[in-house]
Amino acid sequence: MLTNLEKYDIVLGSNSPRRRQLLEDMDVKFRVEAIGGIDERYPDELPVDDIAQYLACLKSNGHPLQPNELLITADTIVVCDNQVLGKPHDAADARRMLQMLSGRRHRVISGVCLRTKSRAEALSEVSVVKFAPLNAAEIAYYVEHYSPLDKAGAYGIQEWIGNIGIEGIEGDFYNIMGLPTCKLYQALKTF
Repeated sequence: MLTNLEKYDIVLGSNSPRRRQLLEDMDVKFRVEAIGGIDERYPDELPVDDIAQYLACLKSNGHPLQPNELLITADTIVVCDNQVLGKPHDAADARRMLQMLSGRRHRVISGVCLRTKSRAEALSEVSVVKFAPLNAAEIAYYVEHYSPLDKAGAYGIQEWIGNIGIEGIEGDFYNIMGLPTCKLYQALKTF
């Protein structure tokens, strides 16, 4: 459908299997090239709502582009009580994050950067998630049986915990998985 992209070698600069699947589901032809070695620290004074977009652009700028490449990079954060929850450091940190989210609302913010040699565009999307109260056994089960360490906020909405623990969402479901597909599609139409 996005015939305007045929002139590009599209590169997804991410190791995320979820982002890869979502981009495939959009019928975008791309290849994956992980971008490593990026210091993902951000300025302390940066507003929370700008962090994910800042990090997506930071990743993008860490990749030298070929003339016909269109690079897509992304980052997702979870925000609860204005505290940024990135990927947990270990199982104990994952349990702590999930306990913090239990029975509460939080925001999931994804930032995306699209860049060619001649143009760059950044965007972000915010979704709100309401978790049901989770007990310690449910949190422990999820942490032991799934892979929370590679996910912002220590959970994947498409996994077991999403099935049993999400009472509701406001906004783009796919944004919560790590890629705001509707907004991304609209941006890709302009390249």
